Amino acid sequence: MRLLTFKGGVHPEDKKELAGFAPIERIKPPEIVYLPLSQHTGVPSKPIIEKKDEVEVGMKIAESNGKLSVPLHSSVAGVYMGLVNYPHPLGGRKLAMKIKVDPERTEEWKSEEKEVGTLSNKDIIKIVKESGIVGMGGAAFPTFFKMQPPPDKKIADLIINGAECEPYLTADYRLMIERAEDILKGIDIIRRVINPDRVWIAIESNKMDAVERMKEVSSSYPSFNISIHKTKYPQGSEKQLVQAVKRQEVPEGGLPFDAGAYVQNIGTALAVYEAVCYSKPLYERVVTVTGSVRDPSNFLVPIGTPFDYLIEEAGGVIGTLMKVINGGPMMGIAQVYPEVPVIKGTTGILIQNREEVFSGIVGPCIRCAACIDVCPMCLMPTEINKSIETENFDKAEEMGVLSCMECGGCAYVCPSNIPLVQQFKYAKNEIMKRRK
Repeated sequence: MRLLTFKGGVHPEDKKELAGFAPIERIKPPEIVYLPLSQHTGVPSKPIIEKKDEVEVGMKIAESNGKLSVPLHSSVAGVYMGLVNYPHPLGGRKLAMKIKVDPERTEEWKSEEKEVGTLSNKDIIKIVKESGIVGMGGAAFPTFFKMQPPPDKKIADLIINGAECEPYLTADYRLMIERAEDILKGIDIIRRVINPDRVWIAIESNKMDAVERMKEVSSSYPSFNISIHKTKYPQGSEKQLVQAVKRQEVPEGGLPFDAGAYVQNIGTALAVYEAVCYSKPLYERVVTVTGSVRDPSNFLVPIGTPFDYLIEEAGGVIGTLMKVINGGPMMGIAQVYPEVPVIKGTTGILIQNREEVFSGIVGPCIRCAACIDVCPMCLMPTEINKSIETENFDKAEEMGVLSCMECGGCAYVCPSNIPLVQQFKYAKNEIMKRRK
């Protein structure tokens, strides 16, 4: 079996067995949900309802507020309690719409499947925008905008990202096992709009049952191909997927469009299907809750549900809680406040106890070049870090620090425990400040 791969990368222990066997479970909403206005790349949404208004599941409560913006919909039925400055999973505090849940009105979305054959591309893109759909692999870029590539960029390859390379996370895996037919319908809708020459569904080799399931249901789609990828992190990154599938690198500073490719996540394809075929907005998503919890799970949750509520739903913490991470261990963000809400881009919640949190001493660089070997962007992390330590940010920029995707592979292999990713983030912020 030929496995596709890319340059560099690492293979941390994936720990997917913890939640991988747990079927997706719909949970009861909490008493309060917090819906941040900023849940996507671009301008935050703008509220369109008043304090004490009643809301229904799927009701639009905030509209798009600019060219790169999408609406926000209520994930529950209840009463709007007003705007609050609430902790955000991407850091700091941001405005969020607080909704008190009415436990007597927690209906699921109900709608008959619509005939979509007569819809134009413009119709589909409008539906996707009005449904508030964003990239659900974590980046949260507005999908309607991405579905309109520049007219001079011919898309040869539509790549559907089912790699889910981040350790511990299994939400996309469970979707491929349980919702394969619906995902394929969503992919076909995207294919109609993008009009590629080929369609690829990219899955890592540690998910062979998902490979078989997707092969089974894709047999009626002759233009669809299943590509099996070597289990290696960060295989789920757009540029690495393009490199693996097309044997072609995305130009420095460019996007997959520039290599004739369009990449979309498995979960996003499902959201497109539900929006176009059932008029269902994006108000809920699957989230993996895993790590040091008693019952690692994959929950279908209303967006705005606090992390600590989901941790309790997964049986609570085993041992002494040390870290709550939004996402996985490689690119996830450790949280200051465990009550932060699930947002559209939340793929998982990882819990680490005292025994799992590493606190090694940082040593000097020993010039082993391990970081250079694993960098998927072909950078020289040790040399970039040397420039940052002397605050020579011009040199760091010249050496490509802005191209760093912050995957964490360099820090993972560093025998001296140098916090390379944190250094690169610091340098990027300083460079952006100076530009302004």
